[in-house]
Amino acid sequence: MRRTFLIAVSSAALALPASISTGHATVATTVAIARDGISVSQTYPMPARGKVAIVGHGYGHGHGMSQYGAEGAARQGLGWREIVGFYYPGTEVARDKGRIAVLISADTSPDVVVEHRSRLRVTKESTGVVHEVPDRGDGLWRLVPAKDPSRTKVQFHDGGWKRWMAFDGSVSFSAAGRPVRLRLGSSTQAYRGRLISAIPTPGSTDRDTVNSVDLDTYVRGVVPAEMPATWTPAAVQAQAVAARTYGAYEKAHPRAGHYQICDTTACQVYRGVSGEHPSADAAVRETRGRILTHQDEPAFTQFSSSSGGWTSANQFPYLPAKKDPYDGWSGNPNHTWRTSVDVSRIERAWPAIGNLRSIKVTRRDGNGQWKGRIESLTLVGGKRNVTISGDSLRFALGLKSTWLTFKP
Repeated sequence: MRRTFLIAVSSAALALPASISTGHATVATTVAIARDGISVSQTYPMPARGKVAIVGHGYGHGHGMSQYGAEGAARQGLGWREIVGFYYPGTEVARDKGRIAVLISADTSPDVVVEHRSRLRVTKESTGVVHEVPDRGDGLWRLVPAKDPSRTKVQFHDGGWKRWMAFDGSVSFSAAGRPVRLRLGSSTQAYRGRLISAIPTPGSTDRDTVNSVDLDTYVRGVVPAEMPATWTPAAVQAQAVAARTYGAYEKAHPRAGHYQICDTTACQVYRGVSGEHPSADAAVRETRGRILTHQDEPAFTQFSSSSGGWTSANQFPYLPAKKDPYDGWSGNPNHTWRTSVDVSRIERAWPAIGNLRSIKVTRRDGNGQWKGRIESLTLVGGKRNVTISGDSLRFALGLKSTWLTFKP
């Protein structure tokens, strides 16, 4: 859900000797506190062949709210206001309604194909002029670019596609607040609001499918995709506020001229009507319209599965690094995790190193066990050394987070 931004932790320059117990041996460590984390020198010898064991904390980038932490806090009796107040300190509760434009990433075709239903209508987006769509053919309708790409044809299917109308500019399907079923290849997905055949830029021959929907309805399709809707109500309510605020932030900082937010984990997952759940709907109603603001602007309310016991700082003052006492409850499988990785897998991911001899961690964020999340490390190889980021290692090896240590 969720973009990972540059971690920035300010601290004074200072050199301190230290040692870290890995469970197998004591790794000699030199620590130098810097503005963007701390410099460390932690060398982990690698076996010549076989696997290296990895122990870590948390799942995701760790910025903002821990979802397992929110559940842990709710189980201790905290309400949604207290939960978001802990994870986004310095923000204020405000209201935001309006609409949001969501890119439907799964629809990669240039047309918008829907199933006919009662009160189906087409709208010319530039003027708001509405036309009721009759029940014709075999029940499929579509919006497709005309030969002149600035125009949009409306067609129905009856043994083949047949013309009904054409309009200048972008056009949408809707059904007076009722869901409209969008065809996505051999499957369908239902959405409320308007399904727009959007022209990305003037003169473009491409089209994107965009769902324009009111903000609370949008959040109904987000919350169950990001958190179990059956969790403790206060946790689900906190998720609703975080998701709504994230959407409001993206509205204020749109991804493109014709949409504001995407529907994947690159933003936050949105599944339309199929993603809705009665318990999540109740959380959306309980927090209707509420968002978090900082200096009268929507906050960038990042969240991730688990903080591991420490949140990670971002560039915003309301996303600090802080100890998280709620994340470590017994039902959280991500608070502490263990895995193993074949050394050969690391060598294949970075073939320039040759045989991997050791991993030297050179920078961490400075918070928690092992001095926190890895920001930079060097793969020491038989042919050459390669320096990479902690995130590069995490994504290449499919690890849950960058807060980890190695146990050869």
